[in-house]
Amino acid sequence: MESTKRIECTPGVRGGKPRIAGSRICVSDIVLWTEEGQSPDEIVNDFPHLTLADVYAALAYYYEHREEIDRQIKEAEQYAEAMRTKKSDQVA
Repeated sequence: MESTKRIECTPGVRGGKPRIAGSRICVSDIVLWTEEGQSPDEIVNDFPHLTLADVYAALAYYYEHREEIDRQIKEAEQYAEAMRTKKSDQVA
């Protein structure tokens, strides 16, 4: 299977973000886990339905679409921070 066929975007699934085909694991998830120090082998160990080829395809996709994926990661972080702020304001 070509690496491009291992990655799919489906409206309504994980916000249409690029993800490993047949999985709900997004390319950005793989990127974040590797940035946290997890190796591809560790990711496959944690998610046995994935293969090493899936993880490497996600990383290859990331390097081909780095600006897009980095933007998605930043937007998700900003949204999470806004929700934390909103929740803490409601509690206070």
